[in-house]
Amino acid sequence: MTGSRTAYRKRLLQAKRHPLQTLLSVVILTLIAWVVWSTARWLVFGANWSVVSENLPLFAVGAYPENERWRPCLWLGLLCLMTAATLLQPLVSARWRLSGLALSWCWLAMLPFGLLLLAGGAGLPTVSSRDWGGLTLTVLLTGFSGLLALPLGVLLALGRRSKLTLPRHLCRFYIDGMRAVPLIAVLFFGQLLLPLFLPVDIEINRVLRAVVAFALFAAAYVAEDVRGGLQAIPGTQLEAAAALGLGPWQIQQLVVLPQALRVAVPALTNQAIGLLQNTSLMAILGLVELLGISRSLLANPAYIGRHLETYIWLAGLYWLVCTAMALMARQLERQGPSASTSAIPS
Repeated sequence: MTGSRTAYRKRLLQAKRHPLQTLLSVVILTLIAWVVWSTARWLVFGANWSVVSENLPLFAVGAYPENERWRPCLWLGLLCLMTAATLLQPLVSARWRLSGLALSWCWLAMLPFGLLLLAGGAGLPTVSSRDWGGLTLTVLLTGFSGLLALPLGVLLALGRRSKLTLPRHLCRFYIDGMRAVPLIAVLFFGQLLLPLFLPVDIEINRVLRAVVAFALFAAAYVAEDVRGGLQAIPGTQLEAAAALGLGPWQIQQLVVLPQALRVAVPALTNQAIGLLQNTSLMAILGLVELLGISRSLLANPAYIGRHLETYIWLAGLYWLVCTAMALMARQLERQGPSASTSAIPS
């Protein structure tokens, strides 16, 4: 009886609050609808998108020579096709579906191919990296920095878990030290201070310095993500692999690392997205990526007062690229166990 009375009183209280809750819900929904309607109306009728429509080539390729713009545009187009092919893999019939290994090699080949197209060579005219910019430079910095940071982070994670005292403490010192330093300080050292310590006749490419600085910084965070994945592997699997006759390196290669990297995919995706967004810091140090292009356009008297349109366009562009990266990572996470684990002899 006591329980039924308590439930009855709760229903009475809920009934008394019901009109107020309904009113608050209506007010909140009305405010949301008004904000959405006002924003959409401004985007369609009030905004002046000439700062974007008249400068799409600049946003895409920066100050790349006009007669050679087909090269970065070709690379961006191939990246879009690769992204579409990756995201549509589950919807394609098994006859036309690419294997995961082939798709991975295609993605890896896109980076050196893009560098060849941008820099020149193999019959193409050479274009200085000072002329690279826009979305092309942003994607290039993100891709090469991530490509260097991932293996370096894996080595740091393995070193931090090593039983050898010196490698373990060195890796721990590097990871903790790099995580305690702001990224802008690392970029500032790589772009502005490092050339002061080099001989006058030695000059390192600015894009290369930026890639190395980003990679060294991101590797410390990648190492911690991979270390979390390594700690998730139960010790019984290591014992079973050793009982099958696998050596220490075979255990790491065939058993531990494939599973640890799969566990760390969500965290590594966050690192990749953060790396893409952090490339905007290079606008402060002279590289004209997406944010640098926007700042240079807003300094033009013809586009004064177009800050809102420009930054909304940038936000939409970053959102589109980051969403594509997140969807590809989610698809990778949903795949079955790595084929490499099936290579364990029985």
